[in-house]
Amino acid sequence: MKKAVSVLLLAAALFILVGWSPQQSAAKIGLGHVTSIAKSKDLVVGKNGKVTPPVAQVDTTIAAVAFDKAGRVIEVTIDTAQTKVNFDKDLKVTSDLTAENKTKVELGDGYGMRKASSIKKEWYEQIAALEKWMIGKTVAEIKSLKVKQRDASHPSVPDAPELTSTVTVTVQDYIAAVEEAYKNAVAVPAGAVRLGLGHEISIAKSKTATAQVDLTMAASLFDKDGKVVRSIIDTAQTKVPFGKDGKIAVDKDGEFKTKVELGEGYGMRKASSIKKEWYEQIAEFEKWMIGKTVADIKSLKVKQRDASHPAVPDAPELTSTVTVSVGDYIAVVTESYGNAK
Repeated sequence: MKKAVSVLLLAAALFILVGWSPQQSAAKIGLGHVTSIAKSKDLVVGKNGKVTPPVAQVDTTIAAVAFDKAGRVIEVTIDTAQTKVNFDKDLKVTSDLTAENKTKVELGDGYGMRKASSIKKEWYEQIAALEKWMIGKTVAEIKSLKVKQRDASHPSVPDAPELTSTVTVTVQDYIAAVEEAYKNAVAVPAGAVRLGLGHEISIAKSKTATAQVDLTMAASLFDKDGKVVRSIIDTAQTKVPFGKDGKIAVDKDGEFKTKVELGEGYGMRKASSIKKEWYEQIAEFEKWMIGKTVADIKSLKVKQRDASHPAVPDAPELTSTVTVSVGDYIAVVTESYGNAK
């Protein structure tokens, strides 16, 4: 009997090391996102002539979610990229276009919520508690969470006993991102044991009077050998233009779509040498990654087509289907593996 118990304990320990328990099985994976520029600010000239320069702020909440066949959450990772681009009074960019931009999770204690928190918990700790609460629930159950408005900036704070001591942030965008992940979820074969979220943020394409935040993201499932079971990649290319008067020249409450969501509207097909849209090319690249390790993916032979395309696939199995530069896509899948849980 002792030997049998020892074997069972060893097996359990091994499953803890490699991922989910044998009772869990991912049937679908989804990537959800919500983008807002509502916190961007116009140029302001005070009565005394003091000038407050404009600021573009792009907030994109991302959720990578694995669901079982009944639609219950097996694993979930949520993060928010809160990216600012600063301008001077002449609308010239003053932010460092080459600087690293971190998400709230990556900022960790540096985000600075703990001091202001009534429960003395940082953002990454609160989001981890919310993720834990979501596991085992359907999207409908998650959406039925009782919430309350704490103030104008916090319209949907959890009002359920199991969360009031661990989550005091407003959760509407996190729930919306998980819901979108479910709506967009794709079926996967058996064998996934870990889920990861990866992202790359760049403001390099920002210019005078226009901020541009490019957020590339990947939700990836891996098997026990570290091979990709399925990866979903997308890019939120969000622009915030300013008029000559320094006021934001786009609806701050508008909808901002990713490249996949834009579909044919992204407009790559006409310019493409293979006449394929971005969403078609990224789908081919995702398909090529299945069954490969991160090391295999990183070893893909690439070539520089021009300054804007430094890493175009140069492998026979991709040259007729993928002509976009794939450096960022490989980077986010690599990061998703490093973050996998």
